[in-house]
Amino acid sequence: MSQLIPSTRPLRTFEGHEETVRAVAVFPDKRRMVTGSKDKTLRLWDLETGVVLKKMEGHSSGVWAVAVSRGGQIIASGDENGELIAWHGETGESLTQPIKAHSRIITSLDFSLDGTVLATGSWDETAKFWCTTTWQMQGKPIKCGIVNCIGYSPSGELLAIAASANIQIYNTGTRERVASLEGHSTDGAWNLSLAWTPDGTRLLSGGDYDGPTIREWDPLTWQQVGHPWKGHTSNINAIAIHPAGTLVASISSDNHVHLWRLSDQQTIAIFQHSSPLQSVAFSTDGKHILSGGEDKKISEWAVKGVHAKFLAITTARDACIAGDLSTTEELLTHGIRTDANDYTSYAHRSFVLARKHDWDHALEDAIKSVSIQPSLTGFISKGIALCGQGHVREARAAFDVASMFTNQDSETNHFLLLIKAMALFSADQHDEAMLLIKKLAAACPTTDLLGCCVLETYLRVQLGTNALNGARHDEAASHFTAAVNSGAFSSKYIHQIYEDLTVLFGWDLESLCLTAHQKRCRAFLSAGKPDEALKAHRYMMDTIDESAKANCLDWSNAFKQECSAFCATNGDVALTASDYDRAIDLYSAAINFNSASDAVFANRSKAKLGKMLWMEALLDAQKVIELACLSYLGYNLKHAALHGARRYDEAIETFQTMLSKLDHAPDIQTRKLRQQYLRPSEVERAIRRVIDAQLDNAPLRVLDTTTGLLCDQEAQISAFKMSIEYKELVSSMITHPDLHMKRIEKVVMAYLQYTMLSHRWEGKEPLLQDIQGKGVYDSELDLVGGVTKLRSFCKTSRDAGYNWAWSDTCCINRSDNDELQESVNSMFVWYHHSALTIIYLSDVPPSSNSGALAKSAWNMRGWTVQEFIAPKIILFYQNNWTLYLDDHTPNHKESFAIMQELKDATGIDQPAVAAFRPSMGCAREKLHWASTRITTRQEDIAYSLFGIFGVRLSVEYGEKQDKALGRLLQEIVARSGDITSLDWVGKSSDFNSCLPASITSYEAPPCKLPLVPEDQIQSSVSSLRKTVAVDFASDLYTKLRNMRAPGFATQRLHLPCLAFNVREVRRVRSLGPEAHFTYGVKADGLHDLLITTEETLVQFWPARPIEQKFILVRPWDRSLLELPDFAGPPKPMEQSDFGHDTESEEEYGTPPSSPSDDRSSDYFVKQEVVDLESRALRLLVRLGQPFSAFLLAQQHSGEYKRIASDHDIIGQVKDAVSVGDIRTIEIL
Repeated sequence: MSQLIPSTRPLRTFEGHEETVRAVAVFPDKRRMVTGSKDKTLRLWDLETGVVLKKMEGHSSGVWAVAVSRGGQIIASGDENGELIAWHGETGESLTQPIKAHSRIITSLDFSLDGTVLATGSWDETAKFWCTTTWQMQGKPIKCGIVNCIGYSPSGELLAIAASANIQIYNTGTRERVASLEGHSTDGAWNLSLAWTPDGTRLLSGGDYDGPTIREWDPLTWQQVGHPWKGHTSNINAIAIHPAGTLVASISSDNHVHLWRLSDQQTIAIFQHSSPLQSVAFSTDGKHILSGGEDKKISEWAVKGVHAKFLAITTARDACIAGDLSTTEELLTHGIRTDANDYTSYAHRSFVLARKHDWDHALEDAIKSVSIQPSLTGFISKGIALCGQGHVREARAAFDVASMFTNQDSETNHFLLLIKAMALFSADQHDEAMLLIKKLAAACPTTDLLGCCVLETYLRVQLGTNALNGARHDEAASHFTAAVNSGAFSSKYIHQIYEDLTVLFGWDLESLCLTAHQKRCRAFLSAGKPDEALKAHRYMMDTIDESAKANCLDWSNAFKQECSAFCATNGDVALTASDYDRAIDLYSAAINFNSASDAVFANRSKAKLGKMLWMEALLDAQKVIELACLSYLGYNLKHAALHGARRYDEAIETFQTMLSKLDHAPDIQTRKLRQQYLRPSEVERAIRRVIDAQLDNAPLRVLDTTTGLLCDQEAQISAFKMSIEYKELVSSMITHPDLHMKRIEKVVMAYLQYTMLSHRWEGKEPLLQDIQGKGVYDSELDLVGGVTKLRSFCKTSRDAGYNWAWSDTCCINRSDNDELQESVNSMFVWYHHSALTIIYLSDVPPSSNSGALAKSAWNMRGWTVQEFIAPKIILFYQNNWTLYLDDHTPNHKESFAIMQELKDATGIDQPAVAAFRPSMGCAREKLHWASTRITTRQEDIAYSLFGIFGVRLSVEYGEKQDKALGRLLQEIVARSGDITSLDWVGKSSDFNSCLPASITSYEAPPCKLPLVPEDQIQSSVSSLRKTVAVDFASDLYTKLRNMRAPGFATQRLHLPCLAFNVREVRRVRSLGPEAHFTYGVKADGLHDLLITTEETLVQFWPARPIEQKFILVRPWDRSLLELPDFAGPPKPMEQSDFGHDTESEEEYGTPPSSPSDDRSSDYFVKQEVVDLESRALRLLVRLGQPFSAFLLAQQHSGEYKRIASDHDIIGQVKDAVSVGDIRTIEIL
C-alpha cells in the first residue's frame, strides 16, 4: 500500500474553549455536540451551524471527562478535583450541584444502556456507580487501580476498565470480575483507552508512548485478535468506532488522527493537528470525525469515499445516487464528447443505462469502454449489461476477466464478487447468486462480512416481495424474516458504506431496513398469522431509530388498524366455533395493536370464560365496563368471571348492577333483555321453599360434622346461606329466566343431607345437655361417657362428605315432651331420608368373621329394626370404625353376604330390607320381626314400631308395654282391617283380650295351614253343585261380602266372624306344664278339638249346663271372596303418611311381600272367576278347610273376652253347610 499523506485541512473547526479540549461527545439527535475543557467549562454546540448553544459552568477545575446518555437526556462531566456534575441534555442546565465523587481526577464516564446508572473511573484507583435519579452511589466501589478509561458493552452486560496495569472486565449485574487482561503492559505500557464495536464482538484498547498500538480483543475468549495495530508514535489517548462498526478513529499525543478499517486493521486516512490530541468522536451519522486537544478547538474531518475505490463517478455521482439518471447520463455524455477515449465515462454511462434497463445501449457503452482501455470498471459494466440481456454465460466470463484488474486486492475482489452476485440475481439466477454470497462470506469472514449480509438482505427482500406478490405469504414471511435477522442492519449507515451499490443498481439501502420490516409484517398478516404480525411489528418498532419511527408512523397506525380488524373478525369466527385458544390469541393480537374496542375485550372475555380463565376474563370484563360504562354487557361478563372464580358475593352484587343497567337502558330492546334474568331475591325465595320442604323430613337438631356443634334447623339454614354452595346456586340461578327447581332441589339436598347413627346404648352416653353450646371435638368433653363414639361417628360422616349427623343420644331434648313426641313419631322418616345410616357394632372387633353381626347385641335391640330397614343406604362398622367384613360395597343393603347374615338372624329377607315401605299390611309378620327384641323402656317396643306401620300415636312413657302395644295394634286393625295381628299365642293384654300382653306372643311363626290345590277345589265345586243348593251358597256369599271390616272403639274390638256355639268343655289330662290346662271342646258344626290355656275354664256339657256362654269364632277374611284386586285388601298408606317424601312410588318399587299368614297374604289362585255362583261354591270349599279359631267367653255385660291359648286353635266344619253363624262380636 502506498504511503498515506496526512490531511491538515479540516472541513471546519469549533473554537471557543480557552484551554485544552479533553473530552467530546455527540448526541443521538445528530444536531449537537458537547465538549469539556481544562478551562473548567463545557460547551454545547449546534453541529449544523457551529454555534455554541450553551456555555456550561460549575466545575472548580478542568473538565477531563464528558458523557451523554444513550437517549440524550443527561450529560455528565467529571473534573480534576474528582467532582461530578449532571446536566440536562436538552437545555444544558445543571441538574446537580458538584458531587465529590472521587478524591482524584475523574478520567472517564459512561452511562449504562438504559441510562439509569453512570459509571465513573478515577486515578484514585476506584470505579464507582451512580443512580441517575438520586445521584447516590450504588453499592461499593470497585478497587481496580488507576483508571484511565471505562466503558459499557453495547448489550450493557459487561463493563471494561482500562487500568494502568491491566484491562479488567466486570459483570454489571453482579459486579464480579469475569476477566483480566494484561493488555499493553506486556510492552511496559499503560492501558490508556478503550472502545467497544457496536455489535459487541470486539473490544479495542490503546497504549501509551511505551506501546502506542491498538489491540483487538475477542470477548468470547478474551484473546487478542491478530497483531497490534501500528501507526501512532505516542500515547493513544482515545479511540472511537464508526456507527457502522467498520471504521476506527484513534487520536494520539503525536498530533495525528488515524482512520482505520476494522476488517483488515489498515490505516486508510490520517488527519493532522498542530498539537497533541486528547479527544475524538464520530458524528452520529458516521460522516465526520470530531477531534480536539491542546490546540483548544475541535476539528471536523470528512469520512468519505472509503468504499469508492473504483466506482468514483466524480461529478455525476451525486445525481446518480439521487436517482436523477437523465442528468447523470447528460453529464457523462458531455465527458465522452469532450474526450472520445474516456473509457471510464463509457463504463459509467453503461451503469446508468443499465439502471434504465436500456440493456442494448448499456452493452454498447461497456464494449466501447473495454475496446478503448480494458479495465475493472469496463468489464463490470459489461457483465451487468449481459446479465440484463439474459446472457448469463457471457456475463460470468466478463466478471471473470474483471477480476484480472483488481491488482489482487482482496477487498476489491470481494466487492467485485458481490456485484457479480447481484447481477446474476437480476438475471433470475437466484440460487446461484445466494450460493455465491454464502460461499464468499464463509471463505472471507474477515473481509467485509457486512457487505455479504447487506447483499443477502437485499436479495431476500426482493425474493420476499416476489413471493408476496404471488400470494405465497408463508414463503414471503420466511424471506423477510431472514432479511431482518441477517445482521445487515447492525449499522444504520449501510447506505453510506455501500453507496456504490446504489450507484450501480439504484438500491435504496437507506430504507431497506424499514422495507424489510414492513413487508414482513404484511406477509404474516396475509398468511393469517396476526400474532406473528404483531411480534414483527413490535420488533420493528423496537429496532428502528426515532427518525424511522416518525417516517412510518402513518403506516404503522394504518397497519395496526387493519390487523386489529382482521384479528377481531377472525376471533369472532373462532369464538363461534368454540375454538377458545384461537379466539383469545386473535383478540389479544387485536388488543395489542392498540386499537381494540369494548366489543373486542368483551369477546375475549367470553373466550376466556370458555377456557375457565376466570381472573383473566374478569380483567377483560372490567375493561369493557371502563370503555362502555352504560352498557350491561361488561357487568354480565364480570358476573360470569366472578362466578367462575367462586367469588359469589361479588358476582351477585355485580349482577344486581347489571339488572339496574338493563332496567334503565335507553332503548326498549335492551330493556327487554331484563326478562331473561331473575332477581337474587326471587331465587332466594324459591330456595327457601325447597329448604323448608327438605327439612320437613329431617331431624329437628343435628351435629355439624366440621365444628361438632349442635344445630337446630334455623342454624342449618343460616350455615347454608353462608356456604359456597348456596351462593353459587343463587349466582347461577339468576342468569336464567325460569327457576330450575330440579337443580335447586339437588343442591339443597346435597348440602342438607345428613347421616344417622344406629347403635346400642352403653352405659352413659353424651346427652343434649352435656354438649349444648360445645363442640363434640372439644377436649372439655373428653370425660363424658360415649363421646369417643360420637366423635368417631361425626368424623366418619365428615370424611364421607356429609355436613350433618344425627345421634339419638344428644340430638333429642328428652325433657321437652313435644320434641320427644315428634322425634319418636318421625324417627322412621328421618332414617328413611338420611343420606347414609351408619350402624356401629360396638361388640364386633376388627377382622371379625361372618356371623359376628348376627351375634351382636345391636341385633337384639328393639329400635334397630326400623334403623336398618328405613334407610336407603346403610353401612356396618366394627368397633374400630372399619367396615364390617372389610366390605366396601357402597351400600351394605346390596352386599349379599351381609344381607344373608341379617336374614338368617332376623328372618327379614333382602328385598324387604332394601325396599321396605311402611304400611299396616302383613302386620303379623312385622310383629314377628320385633318379637324377640328388647328395649330399655318397655313401652319402646311398641313405639319403635310406629314408623314401620306408618302410624303416629302419642308417646306416654309409664303406660307399660301392654297398653302401648295395645294402642298400636288397635290403630292397625282400626285403620287397615288387617286382623293378622290377632294371630298370637300367650297371655292376653289388659288393653283388650284379643291382643297380647307382650310382643313375645308373636315369636311363634304365624299359623300356616295347608293350601288346597286348585284341581281339588274344582273337584269339590263340582260335587257341591250336586249336593248343596246353589241358592244357599249364593246367599252365604252375599252376606259375607256385605260384612263390615273389623274395628276398634274405646278399646273394644268389633270382630266380623263365623261363630260356633260351644256345647261342651271338659278338662283332659295334659302332658304340658302344670300351670297350663288342656280342655276338650265340642262346638256346633265343628269337629272336636283341644285347647291349652293358663286360664281355668268352667267345665260344662249338655248334662251339666252353665250360665256363661262360650263360642269358637273364625275371624272373617275377605280374601276368601276372591274379589277383583280393586275390591281386595286395603291399600297401603298414602304418600303423606310416610313423611314428605319426594320419591315417587316407582322409585320405591313394588313393596316386596313379606312372609305372612296365608289368610291375608295369599289371594289363592288369581284366575278369573266370573260368575257369582262359581265364587260362592268356591267359598264353601274354602270354608270347609281347617281354620285358626279363637275361643271367646261371654261376660256378664254380654260382651266377650278371648281365652288366651298357648297353641293355635285349629277348627274344621263337619260339612259344607255347617259354616257357622255370620256375626260381628264385640270383644273386651
